[in-house]
Amino acid sequence: MHVVVMGAGVIGTTAAWYLLENGHQVTVIDRQHAAGQETSFANGGQISACHATPWANEHTPAQILKWLGREEAPLLFRMRWDPQLFSWGLRFLRNCTDNRARENLEKALRVATYSRACLKDLRSTLGLEYDHLEQGILHVCRNENELATVEKATRQMQEFGLNRHMVSAEECREIEPALRDSNAKIIGGSFTPDDESGDARKFTELLADRCRQRGAVFKLDTIITGLKQEQGRITAVVTDQGDISGDRYLMCLGSYSPLLLKPLGIHLPVYPCKGYSISINTTGYNGAPQVALIDDSVKMVYSRLGNRLRAAGTAELDGYNLRMSERRQKMISDKAFELFPNSGDRSTIEFWSGLRPVTPDSAPVISDTKYDNLYLNTGHGTLGWTMSCGSGKAVADLIDGRTPDISLLGLGIDRF
Repeated sequence: MHVVVMGAGVIGTTAAWYLLENGHQVTVIDRQHAAGQETSFANGGQISACHATPWANEHTPAQILKWLGREEAPLLFRMRWDPQLFSWGLRFLRNCTDNRARENLEKALRVATYSRACLKDLRSTLGLEYDHLEQGILHVCRNENELATVEKATRQMQEFGLNRHMVSAEECREIEPALRDSNAKIIGGSFTPDDESGDARKFTELLADRCRQRGAVFKLDTIITGLKQEQGRITAVVTDQGDISGDRYLMCLGSYSPLLLKPLGIHLPVYPCKGYSISINTTGYNGAPQVALIDDSVKMVYSRLGNRLRAAGTAELDGYNLRMSERRQKMISDKAFELFPNSGDRSTIEFWSGLRPVTPDSAPVISDTKYDNLYLNTGHGTLGWTMSCGSGKAVADLIDGRTPDISLLGLGIDRF
């Protein structure tokens, strides 16, 4: 069977690998010159299964109101006429209850923990080296309100059987000695020793090479403009290089998935959420962390990737606009050097922005559709890297007619 995968990011490439493992012919289409060049290119770098807390919870509406109009806010709404955002926002608010948040947390954890195990197996099997570190993730807090929120989240994760525990300020500095030089006041936090970090772009490029070795065809520099359908089946992907046909079709285009699905009568509530990152060259400096971190006060994450420190964060709802705000760039840089003043040369900072495909319930869409040969693997939000391998394996099994290792209950498009 020939499966056409739309998208060569970490989501599409992992799915392609598992489809090859299941014995299928695979073609991957992407508009970029190589795999992993968009959302996967410079993300936060964390495999954060134990931090898969839904964005929508009982505290979120009040936080949004507090942040409105603030350019430096962790979550920024760019006021514009956008029916897609309004529709998505109403669905999001309906998920801002304690019961819904717990249900959505279970769905996210189901995929994230499975995916972390799949990644370990894949790394062991293929011997991939992508600047990964298996040193856990340290979540640091700067005030009592943050600490109380993290403590509640930690208890929830423990109830689901995850290895996450609270740590004191001194234990934070013992876990990550670079915090001893920090200009920020850390009062405590939580630690998840089973979580990881690594370069998603490197991983994706390496895995794409392995896919090619197994016979996959990557049609790069190829722009998808639509899908052809006839009698309830997809018959071809329409591109600027001509039509590409297969037996099955898999949508892995992240934030752009809804644009191609809408003409087919499929309304997918995935909205692009812009995130920023900086990469700092740490060569010659000894103050960069080795352990991946989350700084709750500014909703930023830090990952050591070889001789670089990746700092990423903020959420900006501004449609498909990738333009970066200089004020937000400066804010991220200032916060990074406040936490780790001796981490690297500020003049070497590389800035990047990407679009996270966010669903109203913070869970991905791993699903079949009303077209009997079209499948979806999208909407992973900030957890695409975390969920990539598990999502890819599950959707490959779904396409193959097998029962996936995890339940896909609540992950279908029919939940919306």
